[in-house]
Amino acid sequence: MQLGKRALAALGLTLWLGAGLAHAANAEVIKRSFCVFDPVGSNGPLFNVMKSVRPTALGWGVDLDLRAYTDEKIASEDFKAGQCDSVLLTGTRAREYNHFTGSIEALGALTSEAQMRILLQTLAQPSAASLLQKDNYEVVGILPAGSIYLFIRDRNVDTVEELQGKKIATLDYDNAAVTMVRHVGASVVGANSANFAGKFNNGSVDLAYAPAVAYQPLELYKGVNPDGGIYQYRLAQMTFQMIDHRDRFPDNYGDRMRAYALSRVDEAYGLIQQAEKDIPASTWMHPTQQQVADYDRMLGEVRVSLRDAGTYDARALKLMRAIRCKDDATRAECALAAE
Repeated sequence: MQLGKRALAALGLTLWLGAGLAHAANAEVIKRSFCVFDPVGSNGPLFNVMKSVRPTALGWGVDLDLRAYTDEKIASEDFKAGQCDSVLLTGTRAREYNHFTGSIEALGALTSEAQMRILLQTLAQPSAASLLQKDNYEVVGILPAGSIYLFIRDRNVDTVEELQGKKIATLDYDNAAVTMVRHVGASVVGANSANFAGKFNNGSVDLAYAPAVAYQPLELYKGVNPDGGIYQYRLAQMTFQMIDHRDRFPDNYGDRMRAYALSRVDEAYGLIQQAEKDIPASTWMHPTQQQVADYDRMLGEVRVSLRDAGTYDARALKLMRAIRCKDDATRAECALAAE
C-alpha cells in the first residue's frame, strides 16, 4: 500500500509543518540519526518534508540527522542493526517492530475516518505508551494516509465470488495481504512500491489496492479507464509510522512527538478528503448492503486467522472492534466475541 510523490509530500507536510519550537536555553543537545524512506532519495518530497521535524525535536534537546533511503527494506534493516536511531516506515513494514501498531492496518479493522481518529487519540495518550513499546523499539508518531480501496480494471468484478482467479498486485512481503488474496481464490502477483501501479495500468494485473491519494500521482486512472472503477469499500487504513530505539532518546520524547503528530491530523485528513473528492463521481463503484456484509464477513474471518497465526495483535483487534461497535452498534459482529 504505497503513495506517489505528491501524495507523500502532502501527507508528510500535514504532520510536520508547524514545527519551530525554540531550543531551550542551556539544555543539553544530543545528536540522533533519522532514516527516512523516500523512493526518490534526498531530493524526494517525503524526505524534504521530514526535514521540518528538526526544529521541533531540537526544542526537546534532540538534533536529528536525516538520512534518505530509496529502499524501504534497507532502511528497516539498517534501523534493526542499530545504524539508525529513528526510522520512518510504512505501517506494513512497521509491523515487524510493533505488533500492536502494525495491526492498525488490519483488514477491515477500521472502517471510517471517525474510527481512525478515535484510535489515534487513544494511542496519543501517555497511558497508552506501553502499547507502543516493544523491546527497545517505540512508535513515536503515526500519520494517517487514508482508506485503502480496490482499484479494478473491469467494474463487473464487484463481489467476493468474482475475485476468484483474478490477478491482484500484492506486496509479497505483507503476509496479511497475501493471505487475503489467497482466501478469496485470487492470484497473487508480487509487487512493490515501485511497480504495482505500472502492473495495474498496463493490464498485467486485474486489481490493485491503494488509498485515494495515490489516484492522481500514480496515474491509476489509466488502469481504471475506460471499463473499471474504484470499489468504495474500505479494506483497511494506511499509515506511516516513526519508530525509535527507545534508549537513545529522552524519556518523554515519545509522548511529546505523539502529541505533536496528533495535532496535525485535521490537516492530514483535509488532504485525504480532497483527494477522494477529486476522483470523478462516475469512477466510484458503490457496493450494495449485501456486498458490504459479504466483505465484512470475509475480512473478519481473515483477521481472526491472522490473529491466530500471530500476524495481528489480539489486543489491537479487540480495541478496534470496540471502536467499530461504538461507532455503529448495529454491526452484526457487535453481538459476537470473535475478536
